[in-house]
Amino acid sequence: MTSVKEFRVEETARSDELGRGSFVFTDAYSVFDWGQMPDAIPGKGQALCAMGAKNFELLADAGVPTHYRGVVPEDGDEPVALAEVEEPPREMAIDLTQVPDLPHEGRDYDYDAYHDAAGENYLVPLEIVFRNSVPEGSSLRTRYTPEQVGLEGREWPDDAVALPDPLVEFSTKYEESDRYLDREEADAIAGEASVDDLESVAREVNEVVTERAEERGFTHEDGKIECLFFEGEVRVADVVGTFDENRFAFEGQQVSKEVVRQYHKRTQGEWVAAVETAKREAKAQDVADWRDLCERDPEPLDSSAVQVASDLYRAGANRYLGRDLFDAPEMSAAVAAVRDL
Repeated sequence: MTSVKEFRVEETARSDELGRGSFVFTDAYSVFDWGQMPDAIPGKGQALCAMGAKNFELLADAGVPTHYRGVVPEDGDEPVALAEVEEPPREMAIDLTQVPDLPHEGRDYDYDAYHDAAGENYLVPLEIVFRNSVPEGSSLRTRYTPEQVGLEGREWPDDAVALPDPLVEFSTKYEESDRYLDREEADAIAGEASVDDLESVAREVNEVVTERAEERGFTHEDGKIECLFFEGEVRVADVVGTFDENRFAFEGQQVSKEVVRQYHKRTQGEWVAAVETAKREAKAQDVADWRDLCERDPEPLDSSAVQVASDLYRAGANRYLGRDLFDAPEMSAAVAAVRDL
């Protein structure tokens, strides 16, 4: 299980053949790389499943290969198209690839061993990040000056700022503390998969999600994808275009997981600071798992914050899908509640 999804295997992937399985989306959430937090957000898992399914189907229409096979109805076994379900789905059927162990000593990871075990059917151990703008909270603000990404000025403004052209970056996926990579190191970690192909697919995904977002009244700020490599082809994996993988705004308000992240910064600042300190200490000590060094644990959310987040995920999914799949308030009402949080 990941921190927010259960993983089911029906047929195991082999070196020369994809397997079959599914994601089961839970209502758990994770912020600041902590893993599963102490509470849950009702409806979140189904909202992510539905939005992800919609985007995979849009990608199929655009000719972008993916591992998506459909959603599984609550009362069924076989995957179907999203339009065929009347109740919010929680399970997404997918093709499976190989995911070998990534050996490491401290923070030194052995990607050669990963690829020796993976062959030519594997999950690329990278996240490919695309950015259309630089919103509040974006890590890009700490790694680039505005001038380095084609903007004017040396200081970042407080508000979100649009980039003149989408920016694509690469980061590690399986390291305990993920890090951004230059193109040469990303190419080495990607194995047989080409970083040029990975970037090309990421830009296609960005175009599809951005177009859909605009149609439904959202601003698509940034996001990420994961990919598998099979038979010489890069295919989109995991899930794409949801409030957890991407940042969206609606009527000028952040409506992605960033809402929950910023709420923790305001209400549990000591825990957020302890996380940052633990990550720095782990890096200094060459230790992979920084959580053992964290002196605080997160507290559950206030019940009112849970309700606001739940309404936001469900209302956002309805708006993005263009159908009332969820029992949720109108999007403008959900956004107003976020602003009052």
